[in-house]
Amino acid sequence: MVLKGINATLAFLLELAMIASLGYWGYQSNDNVLLKWLLAIGLPLIAIVIWALYFAPKAARRLSIVPGALLSLGLFLLAALALYSTNQPAAAMVMAALAILNRILVLLWCQW
Repeated sequence: MVLKGINATLAFLLELAMIASLGYWGYQSNDNVLLKWLLAIGLPLIAIVIWALYFAPKAARRLSIVPGALLSLGLFLLAALALYSTNQPAAAMVMAALAILNRILVLLWCQW
């Protein structure tokens, strides 16, 4: 089904947006240059490691569909909150809305 493919692509784009949003928040959140760069690089790396351990399709400890979809939604919404806190409310709202829609469809279509 074409719609399932579109939803899978949206999921991947949300993952990339989450990583970028956390990096952006890390860079914008502090005036200290060293801390700014540590957060800008460190937060996305932490998100990537968590995703690789628990959410990636080939993860050894991959969560089952319901907790996986809900916890990944939590990460997406956390990234949207990061955008909102950096004065990017439109981007935050779009990301949150797309994440909610995507995770609902993931659950309905068993796309985990």
